[in-house]
Amino acid sequence: MELIDVDDVDVVDMVDIVENIRIPRQIHIRRNLFNIYSNVEFFRRFRLEKGTALYLLEKIEHRLEYFHNRNNSISPMNQLLLTLRAYASAGHFVAVGDFVHADKSTVCKIVSKVSRLIASIAREFIYMPRNEVEIASAQNKFYDIAGFPRVIGAIDGCHIKIQSQGGADAEIYRNRKGYFSVNVQAVTSADLLFQDIVARWPGSTHDTTIFRNSRLMHRFNNGDFGNSILLGDSGYMNLSYLFTPFLNVQNDGERNYNRSHVQSRY
Repeated sequence: MELIDVDDVDVVDMVDIVENIRIPRQIHIRRNLFNIYSNVEFFRRFRLEKGTALYLLEKIEHRLEYFHNRNNSISPMNQLLLTLRAYASAGHFVAVGDFVHADKSTVCKIVSKVSRLIASIAREFIYMPRNEVEIASAQNKFYDIAGFPRVIGAIDGCHIKIQSQGGADAEIYRNRKGYFSVNVQAVTSADLLFQDIVARWPGSTHDTTIFRNSRLMHRFNNGDFGNSILLGDSGYMNLSYLFTPFLNVQNDGERNYNRSHVQSRY
């Protein structure tokens, strides 16, 4: 079985799902969206500060040309902001209708293209500690939180709600809470930065199954991180490198362990 972590295919799988979501017919995009909003209004609409949006555009602009159709010429910045607005509105593309004007196929193409460009630079920002110095630094930062040694990351799953895609496999995306989702596995640092993401499993998949089939587990089994450990909740199996809390606390030592475990994860 192929082992997957934060490869582009993970995010591309999510992009493929997003592409099928219904989007509005009429949107308007004739203004310079970057300049018309104040900093506060900009963040409220796009969930990024202006400086961050500029930085992101610089990373992908060389591969993002003006988008032309018979009615509009859409700048790279507006394409990026259209995509960010789609993300910020939780996939309800009708929410972007107040400032762009493009048909359904145009909006779909823009969101798909920009999403794939963002996914292509993921490895520059999302990675586990890469050497002994980074491992030691990660362990020290977690230890400073609640005295838990050797920790380099906290792992958990998060259900990202989607619309049903229909078809024979639709129900495998229905999670235990009854709605359709993708179960995303993520590892974060003590600084609350993403270190590893697996975003390709349907909502009915258990967290343990995702971890067992991830490249991250393979790397821990291979000793890539030395004696380092991850902290996970009781939904995960307890391993030599994945520590979970005690379910039935018997003594002060186990109580202190659980307290440190919870504080380190949250």
